[in-house]
Amino acid sequence: MEANLKTNTNELSVPSASARFRESFRKNWYKFSRNKLSIIGLIVVLAVIILAILAPYVTPYPKHAGKFVDYDNANLAPCAQYLLGTDIIGRDILTRIIFSFRGALLMAVVVLAISVPIGVFLGLIAGYFKGSLIDTIIMRITDIFLAVPPLLLALAIAAVLEPNLTNSMIAVTVMWWPWYTRMVYGMASSYRNEYFVIGADLIGASRFHILFREILPNCLSPIFTKMALDVGWVILIGASLSFVGLGEQPPTPALGQMVSDGSRYMPDSWWMTIFPALAIIVIILGFNLLGDGIRDMLAKGEKGNE
Repeated sequence: MEANLKTNTNELSVPSASARFRESFRKNWYKFSRNKLSIIGLIVVLAVIILAILAPYVTPYPKHAGKFVDYDNANLAPCAQYLLGTDIIGRDILTRIIFSFRGALLMAVVVLAISVPIGVFLGLIAGYFKGSLIDTIIMRITDIFLAVPPLLLALAIAAVLEPNLTNSMIAVTVMWWPWYTRMVYGMASSYRNEYFVIGADLIGASRFHILFREILPNCLSPIFTKMALDVGWVILIGASLSFVGLGEQPPTPALGQMVSDGSRYMPDSWWMTIFPALAIIVIILGFNLLGDGIRDMLAKGEKGNE
């Protein structure tokens, strides 16, 4: 009898949290890895992150990322010593491209880390209280920001501020949060009429509980997907600001700045522009492929849950 009870208990035992996590991770990784383009995107993203972190140790000429002049090796085409050539004052293009990854990734992380929580919070509030005064105020302000082309708005804000990396982050953050507010608003206003929200309200759950324990978890998949796709776009906007002189300032390298400086010497010194531009394209493509893979993985997961 006791043996039977033990057997039944083992059969009915609930998997531990770590076991459920491992199983969920295994299934999601299987879905993700089936898309070869997503794997390519992941490899590119990991390579960029590793190079950015280890830039002083993996670049051939770390001093070239700062104040450095070597007119004897200025304007050299790609060769064995300088794989991607040198710029007009003799700095190694490859070294400066790798160091510029740091500023690009920092901008993406900071912009999304600030704009996403702001946009999500405002979208939840406006969506849950749809039809109220607070909904009207939040969404009309959001509409004003969305009515202006994103790059134009970022340029206008950055032009008012002193040109540097910090102020360019502020400019991009100001133009980025409304997109998350609009997206979450639509989901929150739909979920507010679902049975699980109505039930939580009937049993006396607080507004905080309903917003952040009932509605928000159901919005996370689209939010994470958009974040993954937005990294590349934030980097592109940042490169655009540095291209017109409103981003990172010399001698600190920035991809947009390198493209702008090199364009003056086209087509003779083509490597000054082409290689930084290709770096921008590769980074954006990598993050977009990774974002597409995450989106497809989460979409399949939601279908499976249904």
